[in-house]
Amino acid sequence: MTVQDTNPAQPQGQSLLRLAGVGKNFGAVQALYGIDLDIPAGQVTALLGDNGAGKSTLIKCVSGIFAPDHGEMYWQDQQVHVHSPKDAADLGIATVYQDLALCDNLDIVANMFLGRELVKRGQLDEITMELAAKKTLQDLKVVTVRSIRQPVGSLSGGQRQSVAVARAIMQDAKLVILDEPTAALGVTQTGMVLDLIARLASRGIAVLVISHNLNDVMAVADRIAVMYLGTLAAVGPKSQFDSQSVVDLMTTGASSRMNLQTDQGASGEH
Repeated sequence: MTVQDTNPAQPQGQSLLRLAGVGKNFGAVQALYGIDLDIPAGQVTALLGDNGAGKSTLIKCVSGIFAPDHGEMYWQDQQVHVHSPKDAADLGIATVYQDLALCDNLDIVANMFLGRELVKRGQLDEITMELAAKKTLQDLKVVTVRSIRQPVGSLSGGQRQSVAVARAIMQDAKLVILDEPTAALGVTQTGMVLDLIARLASRGIAVLVISHNLNDVMAVADRIAVMYLGTLAAVGPKSQFDSQSVVDLMTTGASSRMNLQTDQGASGEH
């Protein structure tokens, strides 16, 4: 990764990540066409689109799994080149995929520190890791976990999602990308995850949520970006959209129900 000196943490509502003309090819197949998108700090941006619209490709470009073939990426107004997931993590970009990448046989503390365990005098510093894990969960108001030493395999879907997000926060994430965070969750667990997403934004963290559930999106998003066949069909404050206009955009790339605007920056509405 190459990056020039970055600014301090962005004030809420200012652009943290900006994509300019991002395109991606897979051989003769064009997956993304000139994507221009701002992700503001302290806001929830929902990325919507039908299967094959390019959502996964886009977030994999941001998270360092794929290298874009065209365009630029700006982090806190400085151009960056992200060549790997480690480069993205070093910037402060954390992606929580749908499978969560948790180890069911390990407890919550071990999962939250997996791959970056703390060592003291040649042994695992269990006390420090436990205190840090407990504080992070408390800060995020995750109060339904019986014990941070219980195996992750014993947790509910919403609790597992909370642990995966808390792990990202412990890595000083400034942008958290959530891939279908409420998929296959019940009503109560979905509510827990949506509350967690809102708390992340309230802490000044930028959140990018990929979801097919329009009810969840309308409940938590500040801004909506809709993709159609590798293009960005529309992006703007949630107030510019309703459920039918989103469906129209996802299925046809256009909607007569709204006054479509190109992205005017990161001044989204709450």
